[in-house]
Amino acid sequence: MDKTFLHIHTKDNILVALQDIPEGTNIQHDNITFRIPKKVKAKHKFTFTDLEKDALVYMYGSIVGKAVVPIKKGEAITTENLVHAASTYQIENQQWNFTPPNIDAFKNRTFMGYHRKDGSVGTANYWLVIPLVFCENRNVEVLRTALLKPLGYKTSAADIISTETLVKQYKKQATNEELLKSNILKPEIPNTDEQVFPNVDGIKFLTHDGGCGGIRQDSDTLCNLLAGYITNPNVAGATVLSLGCQNAQIPILEDAINKRDAQFSKPLVILEQQQSKREQHFIEDAVKQTFLGLIEANKTKRAPAPLNKLTLGLECGGSDGFSGISANPALGHVSDMLVALGASTVLAEFPELNGVEQELLNRCESKENAKKFAGLMQTYAKRAEEVGSGFENNPSPGNIKDGLITDAMKSAGAAKKGGTSTITDVLDYTEPVTKKGLNLLCTPGNDVESTTGLAGSGCTIICFTTGLGTPTGNPIAPTIKIASNTQLSERMADIIDFNTGGIIEATATIESKGEELLEYIIAVASGEKIPNAVRLGQDDFIPWKRGISL
Repeated sequence: MDKTFLHIHTKDNILVALQDIPEGTNIQHDNITFRIPKKVKAKHKFTFTDLEKDALVYMYGSIVGKAVVPIKKGEAITTENLVHAASTYQIENQQWNFTPPNIDAFKNRTFMGYHRKDGSVGTANYWLVIPLVFCENRNVEVLRTALLKPLGYKTSAADIISTETLVKQYKKQATNEELLKSNILKPEIPNTDEQVFPNVDGIKFLTHDGGCGGIRQDSDTLCNLLAGYITNPNVAGATVLSLGCQNAQIPILEDAINKRDAQFSKPLVILEQQQSKREQHFIEDAVKQTFLGLIEANKTKRAPAPLNKLTLGLECGGSDGFSGISANPALGHVSDMLVALGASTVLAEFPELNGVEQELLNRCESKENAKKFAGLMQTYAKRAEEVGSGFENNPSPGNIKDGLITDAMKSAGAAKKGGTSTITDVLDYTEPVTKKGLNLLCTPGNDVESTTGLAGSGCTIICFTTGLGTPTGNPIAPTIKIASNTQLSERMADIIDFNTGGIIEATATIESKGEELLEYIIAVASGEKIPNAVRLGQDDFIPWKRGISL
């Protein structure tokens, strides 16, 4: 690979700068030589042919924009000269020819997981504490304080900061400059307290602002999401706190659980505060019953399981101009390998599939799935336009700054996470994964809303690619952060778990990095490696209310 620039697809009329290209640099490509009139930053794109006004711009072989002014060859693509444009799509009776990658090295591999009675296997064993309505959030926090430290679990990431040091210096009349120079970071000390329940990886406390108010559909969706978390293979059991009068009623949750698992048998504690005499008694009862549930959860131990028991969520966030070239296709190769091994993978973030719909429709195993995908995309796009914020508004300032100029450009790279395999199912938000192979799940492009939805549909591990870095994770699905470039991996080493920058530097291939990443996933699934998001307690949980969120 040329280390200066990259021509991704033969149909493309732009090139990707793999490093900063100074003004005046001579570029040789496609039997022509031209000069760069103005510096092109790494990750950004530039033309190698003159483009007239209204000319379509192609990247990854797809339409990613339209020129709003003439663009001379060698000029960088910017928001000033390009606007969003995407291909139209239609449902056709085309069959997709998926060529599985070589999986010989992984055919007989296993991971050490938690086997559930319904036949699923978790990569973790968590107990959940969940409010059915935001009114119970404070009681959830009380339970957090009551349970974590006495049971030997890490209490808070804030423990690394010593504000007391500042207070002492302030009382000694330290100057502002002296206070700013103070070292108030505590060394990160592993939790040495003995865990009372060593087979329970943690207790996760979820809070949210839903369950009442709004519309009834929001509460129903919340109950479906919470049911997805409770039935997720990574969850051993749960404590659910209800006020009693809210829209999200206990029977709605119970019905949602039963629809997912008619033989549900995990320990489940459901308490209603309006049936208690005093709040203190309510909390006391919750602690006691949760303790009994943890005793039962602790009886489950890790045991070998085939890789086809994995359900992998495919996510990207804080993307950059390299994401679609390194991290995303490497993850796509992992997805293809797992599909070939008989596992399930899940591609979400529907606003970031804008412009690549036709390829995905062609890959759908059935016409029914193709129709469902097209319908979900059309409805999402229509509702976004109705509130004056179409898909073209999806790229964030960070995306644009690092080379993702239009939503179609961002989407074409984001879709690479799904590899090339056939799509076996299309799911709306909160619908559970029931089929092996690649699934499409309707979620927003918003990182946390999307990862929240992936875990709610049954993902037991999430791979999260990023080019800019983002401190987020999920409470129940171990989240692996994958850097698109080496600079990010080195700069945010406390957050990033895996680096695909070698693909950009031409020291590794998409296939080699994919195989290396799958090895890491197996280690995480077995509890042998702990991703940084888990170590840092990045337990982000934001239910989607089905309003427009890009």
